[in-house]
Amino acid sequence: MTKTPRILVVGSSNTDMVVRSTRLPAPGETVTGGQFLLAAGGKGANQAVAAARLGAEVTLVAKVGADMFGDQAIAGYQKEGIVTDFIFRDPQNATGVALILVDGRGENLISVASGANHALGPQDVQRAAERIRSADVVLLQLEIPLDTVACAAKVAAEAGVPVILDPAPAPAGPLDPGLLKHVAYLKPNETEAERLTGIPVRDEASARRAAAKLLESGVRYAIITLGAKGALWVERERSGFVPGRRVEAVDSTAAGDAFSGALACALALGLALDGAVRYAGLVGALSVTRLGAQPSLPTEEEVRRFAATVVGGTPRTQ
Repeated sequence: MTKTPRILVVGSSNTDMVVRSTRLPAPGETVTGGQFLLAAGGKGANQAVAAARLGAEVTLVAKVGADMFGDQAIAGYQKEGIVTDFIFRDPQNATGVALILVDGRGENLISVASGANHALGPQDVQRAAERIRSADVVLLQLEIPLDTVACAAKVAAEAGVPVILDPAPAPAGPLDPGLLKHVAYLKPNETEAERLTGIPVRDEASARRAAAKLLESGVRYAIITLGAKGALWVERERSGFVPGRRVEAVDSTAAGDAFSGALACALALGLALDGAVRYAGLVGALSVTRLGAQPSLPTEEEVRRFAATVVGGTPRTQ
């Protein structure tokens, strides 16, 4: 990297308990013979670790419990080089926990007990306001209260810092225009794009219709990820599609977070949106070849080596 990008992430911190088995159970069914993994997770923390491993200077604003999982989480983030000055401890709520089931194709089911994540409030964001204003990019998700997300977006936007919002978990419907007016880059997957717009997203053509509606909501750029198919990016005058890379998927749990962390790094370095999406797609594809959320997130050197070996289609720009 020519410079060190400064990324600030406001979001969730969880402990992930992962079971990988041949298939996902039906309701009421038990599937035995699985492999168990305990790992750090949470969408905010995953994105922070993703950016840190790609060479960024990362600050994480989050809340964990005053418990063993919280101790382990903070120690892990410090080992990654992440600034943890704004990870707050909550004596009333436990550290968030995610129970994750993964099948042989890399598909997953996730249930989350949010715990201290839902106690992360606007007052905590204000304590980190100066750090937010000094960032190159602020990265947000929806595993924390919406008023906290809106506060962080407002502080960043008013300081001229671009905001990326990864609207996951998928909201039930459109987001507040008051939040979206402070968002520069909105990055849903196909499910989230459908929830936000009411347009079923099945392919590139339907993704374009959804992206056009997202731009009407006030954001400047929309990036819709379509899993293995690739990713669509749209701005007012231009758009493009980056086909997915062909890999053997093991676990897709952190693919979206890997993409978002990489997108933040690329944009902070000054890459144009098409190049940033291509880079993020590489990072996301590499992450699905490994088991676990944060254990799957690659380093910059690993991404370079991977880029020389993978096969994918030719990006298109309009």
